[in-house]
Amino acid sequence: MRPTPPADRVIARRRLVGQQIRRVRETYNLSQLDVCGRSGIDVATYSRIEQGHSSPKLDTLIRIADAIGVRLADLVDERPPRRG
Repeated sequence: MRPTPPADRVIARRRLVGQQIRRVRETYNLSQLDVCGRSGIDVATYSRIEQGHSSPKLDTLIRIADAIGVRLADLVDERPPRRG
């Protein structure tokens, strides 16, 4: 049995989260390679997350937040990221 594809609203929200992760990363002047090196996440996987093509597990989001040095909420918040 094939899994049910996600609803359009879920896909759209996943893309927004990916865009927010990218904005936060760029706010801290980090490259994808920087975040991957600090978090241990594969570059291709990280890229898919930022593009909204992949749904990261909570543990992965925590690793990304820790690698950038922000709160987990900053990765999914629609407001601009806080520094420090």
